[in-house]
Amino acid sequence: MPIRSVLSWQGGDLELLEALSLPVWIFDIDHKRVFWANEAGLQVWGAASLLELQARDMSQDMSVSVAQRLAQYQQDFEREGACFVESWTLYPNGRPSVLKVKFRGIRVNGRMLMFCEAQNSLSADPASLRSTEALLHTSVLITLYDGNGGALYRNPASREQVAVAGEGWRQHFVHDSDWQQLRQGVAACGESRLLARVNTREGMRWHEVSARACRDAVTGQDALLVSEVDITDLKHAEARASFLANHDVLTGLPNRNGIRSELLPHLQQALRNGRQVALMFIDLDRFKNVNDSLGHACGDELLIRMAGRLVGLLGHDEKAARLGGDEFLVMLSAPQVAERAEALGRRILQALAVPMRLEGMDVGVSASIGVSVCEGRTLDLEQMMRHADLAMYAAKDAGRNNLMFFTPALEARSQAQLTLENDIRRGLEHGEFIAYFQPRVDIASGQVVGAEALARWRHPLRGLLMPDSFIPICEDCGMVMELGRQILVQAARQQRLWRDRGLDLLVSVNLSASQFVDPGLPGLVEQILADSGCQPDKLELEITESVLLGHDEQTMHTLQALRALGLSIAVDDFGTGYSNLAYLQRYPLTSLKIDRSFIADLDDKSAITELITTLCRMMGLNMVAEGVETEAQLAWLAERGCQEYQGYLCSPALSAQEFLQRLF
Repeated sequence: MPIRSVLSWQGGDLELLEALSLPVWIFDIDHKRVFWANEAGLQVWGAASLLELQARDMSQDMSVSVAQRLAQYQQDFEREGACFVESWTLYPNGRPSVLKVKFRGIRVNGRMLMFCEAQNSLSADPASLRSTEALLHTSVLITLYDGNGGALYRNPASREQVAVAGEGWRQHFVHDSDWQQLRQGVAACGESRLLARVNTREGMRWHEVSARACRDAVTGQDALLVSEVDITDLKHAEARASFLANHDVLTGLPNRNGIRSELLPHLQQALRNGRQVALMFIDLDRFKNVNDSLGHACGDELLIRMAGRLVGLLGHDEKAARLGGDEFLVMLSAPQVAERAEALGRRILQALAVPMRLEGMDVGVSASIGVSVCEGRTLDLEQMMRHADLAMYAAKDAGRNNLMFFTPALEARSQAQLTLENDIRRGLEHGEFIAYFQPRVDIASGQVVGAEALARWRHPLRGLLMPDSFIPICEDCGMVMELGRQILVQAARQQRLWRDRGLDLLVSVNLSASQFVDPGLPGLVEQILADSGCQPDKLELEITESVLLGHDEQTMHTLQALRALGLSIAVDDFGTGYSNLAYLQRYPLTSLKIDRSFIADLDDKSAITELITTLCRMMGLNMVAEGVETEAQLAWLAERGCQEYQGYLCSPALSAQEFLQRLF
């Protein structure tokens, strides 16, 4: 479009504009290019011609702040017909030039352009120029307010974030109390600072606001200089860090920290309001089986869905948390909280036991729940959690998928168990656990051909204790590995001593499941053989059927390594586990020990026992019957080709000295 037609609506004359010695140009804000300039304007921009100047793309070296400032000008031209006189630094051909420029809007073809008139060149010291540029380009929001809270000046960053045109100082704050606090601080000290939520074009944001009393350089009146830094991202990061510190990442429920920071105040308030409070410990039964069989990803999915079921059952005064692993906690308050907990607990048991689909399988996991009710008006959270935990374990002992309330008897039992744990630890350190030996008898000849080493505890105060009184505690507390090692060492040494006496006896030793899965087991056995001088072919290790369930490479590797040392391998208590008879033959086994329950109930279970003896014959395995107590039982076994037996018909387990006396 010819420039004459562009300007004609203003009554201007192109020749007169061209003749002006004052630099004049029109800037296209949308396209970031000079639309027109007179000769003096071309000189300001260092352009050889108008065409050359029009071809320059000013956006290539235009900062974001300048672009924002020009967009703000355009809005003001459209809205208010505004006119500005400001000091600007231009960069024609990369060289800075400081001018005092008058800006106003001019409409061309319906678009708002900017008419620029350079009134004169300015000569300022470098510090002043740089401070002006810094004010223009900084991301800090800077606003000068008058005494009534109206904005006298906003830098580009501040203008960019104004939520409502004409917004005053007070309206800028989301909460009036923040404005009051800041104003009072300025009144008292001349300056103030705080973190506040403010209204912006982007919605509510967190700003660090600093305010300082000053004077307006134009009017000399009292004014307020306010600078603001957006810290919303930092506040969000802090909130996220706080959430992660107080909540379980997997389920989103409060964790142990969150129990104290979020749920404990809820219970304390309930007590102050006269209500009773209770804690419920919830533990998923046999959750480890899900992880082991389907993998941890499926285990995590199960926990997430169980947490969802749990939360869906809770009412207004009931809160849930995840303690870790497969343990959850529910806090509740009510006038009669025991009855409320009983009813809620039964609903939880029912809901959690419903099978869910995982990896194409219907997986069912029950739960055990322990409940602790706060006695009195003083809340001891740690004690209540301990009591609920004890009640939960009592529910497991009662058969799982059950709910139990805490009673003082449970704490007494817990204290007794703790005392027993300490006693066992001390006993292991002082060599109080000893091997007793039950004879293994050859059925055909009636001769003692071996012995099974069985652990006994020679307690300094309680006398000789049987395995049932300490083995379960050792397994729960991780001491069964050391107990098993000590009995294995004693058994190997005893075999060597008997051999030195001319006795050709096989000694068998039970291995716990945790011993068997220890990768260091073959090395340990090899070292014990070397230290004791035991004959490898006269040492038999007994394992339970459960360790064969996985049929994984590690199981086979361990069995092969033990066989390579010359040891025999027996499956203990055969028939009570879950072994697949089809793949038992794949393992390098030497013996099967028929569980005593089948021997005791031959009248009712003779068919099963018959099947076991037939299996042993087919696989070429040595048969050892446990718990033989009558001649009739022995005769039945002899008829079916059983090679050996143990039991009271011959002898109970004996000390090494008594065993030797029994032989002679």
